[in-house]
Amino acid sequence: MKEPREKREISQRRGQVLRCGPFAVDQDQRLLFRDGVPLRLTPKAFDLFQLLVTEAPRVVSKRELHERLWPGTFVSDSNLTGLVKELRRVLEDDDPDAPVIRTVHRVGYACGLDVAAERPEPGTRHWLVLDGRRFVLQHRENIVGRDPASDVWVDVPGISRRHARITIDGSAVLLEDLGSKNGTTVGDSPVEETVSLRDGDRVRFGSVAGVYRTSSAGMSTETHSRARH
Repeated sequence: MKEPREKREISQRRGQVLRCGPFAVDQDQRLLFRDGVPLRLTPKAFDLFQLLVTEAPRVVSKRELHERLWPGTFVSDSNLTGLVKELRRVLEDDDPDAPVIRTVHRVGYACGLDVAAERPEPGTRHWLVLDGRRFVLQHRENIVGRDPASDVWVDVPGISRRHARITIDGSAVLLEDLGSKNGTTVGDSPVEETVSLRDGDRVRFGSVAGVYRTSSAGMSTETHSRARH
């Protein structure tokens, strides 16, 4: 029996990075970003937002949300209302004329933004340029440091043996400092938590400055418009 077209489209979008307005949902790593900055959500609130974005532009009924978020468990409607309030607070969703989460009274909720699913193709490449040297980054964890076993070996005073880590998974490129003595920065901001890197970002590991680059060829984008009412 042939699977309905709508279900095929939804299943094809799982495991991708979904973009809606300034937000990006990395489904594999369960991370939500706004303009490249990670946002803090409780696991259940992330599940709700991911579900609404994945199902966009469809309105998901309250009954379905209860069944998928709390399978086999009875919870009051206040649990769902609380999650929606948490999402709106974190997303700064306070414009009634352009809501991120659209309420359909007595029915359910929907994502109010256009959703684009990005598929990074195998040819996508990533690298760091540090002091004129080019370091290719692999699609996995990449350690930056003075340790000769590091993926990005920078044998310079002031660089810790394991200074920082760059993780590439799909289209997500995440940088975190590993407790280095002299710190890591992106632009003018110190890296205190995991941050997302974008092509052209200026990075500094201790006293060593450079640029993160990626090839943009091969990134296909599939846009799903929100419903018009």
